[in-house]
Amino acid sequence: MQTVLSQLPTENMSFTVAITGRPNVGKSTFFNRMLEQRKAIVDDVSGVTRDRQYGVAEWAGRNFNVIDTGGFVAGSDDIFETEIRKQVHIAIDEANAILFMVDAATGITNLDEAMADLLRKSTKPVFLVVNKVDNHNRLLEASEFYSLGFEHIFFLSSISGSGTGELLDEIIALMPADSKEEEESDSIPKIAIIGQPNVGKSSLLNALIGQDRTIVSDIAGTTRDTIHTHYNLFNKDFIIIDTAGIRRKAKVNEDLEFYSVIRAIKAMDEANVCMLLIDAGKGITAQDISIFSMAVKKGKGIVVLVNKWDLAEKETNTARDYEKDLKQRLAPFTDVPIIFTSVTEKQRIFKSIEAALAVYENKQRKVTTSKLNEVMLKAIETFHPPVVRGNAVKIKYVTQLPTHTPSFAFFCNYPDDVKVPYQNYLENKIRENFNFKGVPLRLFFRKK
Repeated sequence: MQTVLSQLPTENMSFTVAITGRPNVGKSTFFNRMLEQRKAIVDDVSGVTRDRQYGVAEWAGRNFNVIDTGGFVAGSDDIFETEIRKQVHIAIDEANAILFMVDAATGITNLDEAMADLLRKSTKPVFLVVNKVDNHNRLLEASEFYSLGFEHIFFLSSISGSGTGELLDEIIALMPADSKEEEESDSIPKIAIIGQPNVGKSSLLNALIGQDRTIVSDIAGTTRDTIHTHYNLFNKDFIIIDTAGIRRKAKVNEDLEFYSVIRAIKAMDEANVCMLLIDAGKGITAQDISIFSMAVKKGKGIVVLVNKWDLAEKETNTARDYEKDLKQRLAPFTDVPIIFTSVTEKQRIFKSIEAALAVYENKQRKVTTSKLNEVMLKAIETFHPPVVRGNAVKIKYVTQLPTHTPSFAFFCNYPDDVKVPYQNYLENKIRENFNFKGVPLRLFFRKK
C-alpha cells in the first residue's frame, strides 16, 4: 500500500506561481519543462486564448498552480506596454511568487529593465531566472544579470532542465505547511461559484442571500474580491465562495479573461465542490471547458448550472437535447449533475445547492474493500483486460485509498499494460455500482 501512497501528490492550499518576462526568453519552454518533470504537472489546460497556459505542478509531493503569462510577440515598446505589462500587473497582484525570466544569450535589454523596475516594487517574492545558461562561458556572461538587483537569482537551461530542481525547491520552501486547521475546516462543505463574467454569479449569491435563511457569519476571503459566506440551509452548514468581484477592479481595462481565470483557479483550490455557471444563450465556451477541465484535474466535485434558462426558446425536448449536447462537449467526464436555472426568476437555485451538497457527500464516500472486490472482480471476470504483447493482465485486488479525491488502487501483474479504454471501463463500473456523481475518480495500477 505504501508504494501507492508515496506517488500521490498532496493537496495544498492555493499557491500560484506566475512566469513573466519579455517575449522569446523561453517562458513556454520552461513551462513545458515543468510539465515533463517527473510528469510534474498533472496536465496542462489550454488557456482562454492560445498564448496563455495554466497548469498544476507537482514537486516533492506538493502541488501548486503555474501560469505562463507569455506569448505576445512585441512589435514595439507600445505593444509591450499595453499587452505584456498588463498581464504582469495581474500576475503581481494575484500570484504568490513571480518568476522573472531573462535570456543569457541576449543579455539585458531595455524590456528586461522596464520589467525589472515594475517587479522591484512588488512585495511578492521574485525569482530572477536566467535561462539558456547551457555552458560555462554562458554562466560567466550571465553574471551581468546580478546588476538588476534581485536577491534570488537562478541560472538554468529550460531545454536541458539543468538548474530547475534548485528553483523548484525554493518555490516549495515558500509554501505553507499543511495544517490540521485546513483538514478540520473540510468538515464544512465549501462550494465555489465559478464561471465567466456576466453569467449570473453575483445574482446567484444575491438570490441566496435574499432568501429566509441564517447567515452564520461572513468570513474574509483569502484573496481580494472573493467572498466567503457561511450558510445554514436544509439544516446543513456550508460555505459559498463567490468570485464575482472581477469587474470591481480599479483598472477596468485590465485583461478580464486572464484575471477571471486566475480568480477561478484560486476559488477552486479553496473549494470542495465547484458550481460552474454557463449562459444558456451562449452555450458552453472554450473558456468554460478550460475551467471545467482544471476543476477535474484538481479533483473537485462539479455541478453545471445552465443559467438564464428562462430566456431560452423551448420545445418539447429542449432541455434533454441541450443536456445531451453539453455532455458531449464535457466528455469523457459526463457523470455530473446539470441543472437548468434562472437566477433572476429564482428557478431551481436551491436545487443547485442541494445538488452541490449531494456531490460533496459523494466526494466523501468510502467503499469497503470487501464490497469493492465483490463488485469489481465480478466486472473484471465478465470483461477481461485485453492481452498486450502476449501478456494476460490479471487484476487480483482493488482497494480505495485514503485521499481527498476518491482514488482506487488496482493490483495486477502488468500494471503498465492496462490501457485507457479498459481503465474507462473500470471507472464506469465503479460509477454504476457506487454513487460518485459529480466527482472525478482516480485509478492507479500497481504491481502486485
